Order: sequence, then C-alpha cells, then structure tokens
Amino acid sequence: MTGKHTGWFVTIDGPSGVGKSTTVKALHDHLTAQGRPALRTVEPTTSDLGQFLRSHADQIHGLALACLVAANRYEHIESEIQPALRAGELIISDRYLPSTLVLQRLDGVPLDFLLDVNRHALLPDLAVILTAEPELIAQRIATRGVTHRFHLDPSVPGREVEFYADAASHLTSQGVKVLLLDVGHVTPLEVARRIANAIPALPLASVIPPTHPTPQGT
Repeated sequence: MTGKHTGWFVTIDGPSGVGKSTTVKALHDHLTAQGRPALRTVEPTTSDLGQFLRSHADQIHGLALACLVAANRYEHIESEIQPALRAGELIISDRYLPSTLVLQRLDGVPLDFLLDVNRHALLPDLAVILTAEPELIAQRIATRGVTHRFHLDPSVPGREVEFYADAASHLTSQGVKVLLLDVGHVTPLEVARRIANAIPALPLASVIPPTHPTPQGT
C-alpha cells in the first residue's frame, strides 16, 4: 500500500468497449448488497480540468494531452482519492494509470515519458484490468458507434489489449496487486463478484457515491 491510509483503492481499466463503467456499477451494487459501501469516482474527473479534457480529447494530442491527463490525475488524488483513503473508505476509480499507459501510447507518447510524468501518482491497492478478444471489442464499438478518434483505426482493439497486458506487467513489477479478467463471455455480475472477492472486508465508513457522467470511450 502506498502512503499512510486505512482505506482501499481499486482501479478498473480496459479497452474501449470492454464494459468498464458497467462493471464499476455492478461492483458498486454488489458491494452495497453485501453491506460494504464504496465511493465511485472516474477519470477524467468532473472538475473543470476533467470536463475540459472530456470535451477536447479529440483536439489535443500527444505530449500536451498526456500532461493534461497527468495533471487531472494529481488533482484527482489530492481532492478525492487521498481524503477518502484517509477516512478509511473503499474507493473505486473508473480508469486510472493503466489507461494512460495505453491510450497515450496509442497517441504516440513514449512509455518512459508517461512513467516519468506519472511517477508521483498514488498506486492502487488493487488494479483490475478487463480484457476480451480484439474481435469482440471491435464488434461492440461498431455496434455502439465511434465515440473517440482512436476508434477510426481498426488496429486499435488489438493494440489496446496488448498494451494493457504491458500495463499489468508494469504494475505488478511495482508491487501492485493486479487482477486481469477476460470478460468476453461472462456477465457483469460475475465479474463484479470476482473483483469483490479480491477486496478485503475493511471496516469502512458509510459512503454515498456521487453521480458521474459515463467516461468517453467506455
């Protein structure tokens, strides 16, 4: 665990179309049914900077976008994540560092730059990375419709799956517990149960989760 806190920090990442937001909701509902309250959060955040990122992610590219994403993450850590952890809460983030190590690489940013600009970011206690066959992900994106400039490249689903595997390896090397789940042929509730089983039963404070917009590209 990084830093001094009594809470538990879970992140959920994965390729576009794999069902991150659906999984986060299913996990929150499952934990609530178990009497285990959790705070839901998201990146980009709902701050002014986070909303700017959401509305300009297709116009800003490369190093500039990577720096803005990192800035929003540090803001997120300071304003939401650390206070929740110090209060002994369970906090679940829809997207976090693994998404940066994938999406910004797709945008041509070198991995060493991404690791350097995010080197002060709080590491999660549990990093969940969802994956599926690239063909299935491509089908889901085609059904839902293009919501991000990366979706215009048919090679992206396969590259995302590969880069997320790299991100999982990096986090493991940093001592983070990583749960890599193939969600192609299981229900969101089944995925939620597997994640919940990996979260310790902490004496967490009661939390009323805020409502966040659905992250672009999930």
